[in-house]
Amino acid sequence: MAPTRLVEADQRRPGRPETGGALALADVMPRLVLESRRVSGTLAHGLHGRRRAGPGESFWQFRPFVTGEAAARIDWRRSARDDRLYVREREWEAAHNIWIWIDRSASMGFASELAQTSKVERALVLGLALADTFVEGGERVGLLGLTRASASRGIVETLAQALINDQAGLAQGLPPAASPGRFDEVVLVSDFLTPLDAVRDAVQAISGRGTHGHLVLVADPVEETFPFTGQAVLHDPEAGVSLDIGEASAWGEAYRQRIAAHRDGLSEIARQRGWTLTLHRTDRPASEAALRVLTLVAAARGLG
Repeated sequence: MAPTRLVEADQRRPGRPETGGALALADVMPRLVLESRRVSGTLAHGLHGRRRAGPGESFWQFRPFVTGEAAARIDWRRSARDDRLYVREREWEAAHNIWIWIDRSASMGFASELAQTSKVERALVLGLALADTFVEGGERVGLLGLTRASASRGIVETLAQALINDQAGLAQGLPPAASPGRFDEVVLVSDFLTPLDAVRDAVQAISGRGTHGHLVLVADPVEETFPFTGQAVLHDPEAGVSLDIGEASAWGEAYRQRIAAHRDGLSEIARQRGWTLTLHRTDRPASEAALRVLTLVAAARGLG
């Protein structure tokens, strides 16, 4: 194997220029919101919706007043715009929700020439598209540890704004400590390029009350194949460390074996908790991964 050396300390810096650009969410978010809505519009949502009237805080719909109901239920402001009387119904709030976490740490900013987009942009599109599709199916969706669950038809914009305002989340490569309800579901979208023990601890903490979950592993094609030859320098955008590895081709096989072992470890973590693992490459359409997650959620509920 070719000789290696660490780049001098004064050449180390946290992250790389392209990473910082990829994580400037305020600049790219409008485009990603449009893309997520395009993806959600292509999905045939197979979940049975739960949206119906009942006790809750969120407005659902107006319906015509029925003779025999209490007059106190009439919404006089809405009724004044028509020749009929209307009742304001609130949405029934179920005991479980769907929580999404999207990794926006520095490693997610990577994009090779083989990819359609960076990992972080694809993760954001996937997360927002899933949120939109879940809500259209009558589900309540929130960002894990960041927002409350909501069934608002403007869920994409709501979550996008929360992500823009959450600057602390840019430094977190693992989901926050949270305790969703027993019947809730969690979707974690990340490259999961963190030690397996840390991933295991995070999954265990989230699933402690019986929460079911889904891991969506977003990978760049280069991370799968390591197709490099000749002199190469590897960068760790989170630690700010660079490694001069000399002849890159000598590292290829060992790298692929380590990636395979890491993936096997992630699969085992998911299996032990009864979760699922979906691998998505950024040279493939986002709709493929989104449809698979929807199918897995439906199957977990016995609806598939």
